[in-house]
This record gives sequence, structure tokens and C-alpha cells, in this order.
Amino acid sequence: MDGFTQQSLNETPCSLDTFSTIALWSGCKINGEGLHEEGKMTVDDDAVRRAYWTSQLEEAHSFMMRVMDYPVIECGETFVPLGPAASEAGVEVAFSNLPHVQGLPRLFVLRQGQIRGFLQAAQEMNRRGWVLKVEDGFRNRTMQKYIGRTPAVFDAILRKVLWELDGRTPDAAFMFKRALTLTAQMPKTGTHMSGSAIDISVLDRATGEEIDRGGPSLEMSERTAMNSPFVSAAATRNREEIVAIMSRAGFVAYPYEFWHFNSGDAYEGILQGSREAARYGAVDWDPATGKIVPIMEPTQPLNEMAEIEAEIKASLQRAKRVGETVPGA
Repeated sequence: MDGFTQQSLNETPCSLDTFSTIALWSGCKINGEGLHEEGKMTVDDDAVRRAYWTSQLEEAHSFMMRVMDYPVIECGETFVPLGPAASEAGVEVAFSNLPHVQGLPRLFVLRQGQIRGFLQAAQEMNRRGWVLKVEDGFRNRTMQKYIGRTPAVFDAILRKVLWELDGRTPDAAFMFKRALTLTAQMPKTGTHMSGSAIDISVLDRATGEEIDRGGPSLEMSERTAMNSPFVSAAATRNREEIVAIMSRAGFVAYPYEFWHFNSGDAYEGILQGSREAARYGAVDWDPATGKIVPIMEPTQPLNEMAEIEAEIKASLQRAKRVGETVPGA
């Protein structure tokens, strides 16, 4: 891992005393008043939120280390556009109309072996009165490299990291560690680059309004984890029902992002406790020809330390220009 020491990636900003606050929410449920049933700890308690955010990202980092070691035997299965597949099946599916990084078009595809499950999930949502909305699909190297470096995303991550570190400005290695779990900094850990993952929202079929899940996709906060206790009871129920629908269709939910679902890749293998090699790995895909080529060095970081250092400086400067208070800057 060029430029990033294992020690720097393993550093954790919170002490064991801080993590002991997790006991305040661990195993507790949140009632309709926004209070923990046990101990009556309010979910607005900043220390508890910060401890939860840190603990989840540390767990996610450990998960990514397992992904790095998980065996993959790329099967070469073709990519199938989701829009035409849904239209042919008579299923109502929505797609994000926002451009991807650098104005690139979004690539709404999955592998051939996933299409049946995708349509099954979309059909079940339609029957429920919902519409599955695909926010993101396959990402090529450029998309994955820069998605975490777009100003809106990088600034959101840096704000949370500054909050996590009590105002101390992180170094590039720590930002890399956080970005590794939030925006996947290597092809092997980013299953969008395998063509096996989709980010989704869910809409009310009658009104077109987004179903409440506690935040939109790419939410960067203590509400990001699938089982976050910092969302409403209604949002929790919606998350659980969506996971159930996707699970029946053969997709697994990534525990640390409530919008991310995948199958056939290293994430699924780890989450299902499988010992079999994943079928789908990081690939270069040419939409014009359909050619698929496995990426030869999938654990090579997409962004170098110097690039992340430059992004930290640029983000702090953007904050100052708009008059934000920048702790530690």
C-alpha cells in the first residue's frame, strides 16, 4: 500500500474510555420520543454519536481489510443495462438523472446473473407501492477515484472527521482510512468497480417522494450505518423492509451504508460466511464493445497521499471562503 503505513491506517482517534460510552447505546432501542429505553440517554448526545461514528468506521475498515484478502475468480460475465431490462419486464424503476464525477454519464448496469434478482426486487417494491430508484451502478477507474474527491463529498467527510477528532486536522493517512470505508479507495474494495453493486433510494409510487430512511444516499454521518440507532423508528422499519426485499432477491446489504446492495462479490462472500471465491471482481469495462478485463492490481490505491493532502487543504480553504468555522485549521 504505497505511501500508507499499516500503523497509520490502524490508528484510532478515540480512547478506550471514549469507546466505553458505546455501552450507553449498545443493545438499546430508541423509542418514539427519541430516547434510549435503557438509561434515557438522548440520541442528541454528541459524545455518544461520535463514539458510534468512530466504532462503525473502525468496523468497516476491518471489513475492508478482509475484502482485500478475499479470493476472487473473475467469471467474465457480461454487463446488462438495467433500464431496458426493466422496461422489457414491465417493471417501474427510476434512475438518478444527475451526472457522475467530471460530468460523466452514470452506468446503470449489473452482471447478467444479477438481472433476475434485480427485477424481482423491483417488482416486489412495485407491489408494495414503492419504486426502486438506482442512484449508482458500475464505476470505472475515473469515477471511483474522484467520487470521494468531489468538493461536496470530500467536504462532508472532512467535516465529520474534524468533529470526530475534536477539531484536530487529520493527516492524509487518516483521511485515506476513513475514505477507504466511505468511498472505496481501491478497486478491490469498491464493488461498484465489479459491476456487482448498486446504490438505491426508494420512492413512494403514488407521490414520487423518497421513502424515509433517515437520510439520502451518500449520507455521511452517524446515520449512515444500516443499523444506526440515530434514525427514527419509521426510518428503521423502512430500512428493514427494504433489506428484506433485496435479500429475497439475492442481494446482501452492506452493513455500513444503508443504500448499498450487492451480490456475487467479496462483500457477499464475507457477509454470508462463504469460503468460495467471489465470481465478480474489479474490472475495466468498455461500454462500446462490452469487453471486460480484470484489473491486475486491484489493491493499488486510486489516490496517492499527496492528492489527499491537497484535497484537505483545498477543503479547508473552501470552508474559510464561505465563512465556516474550521476547527484546528
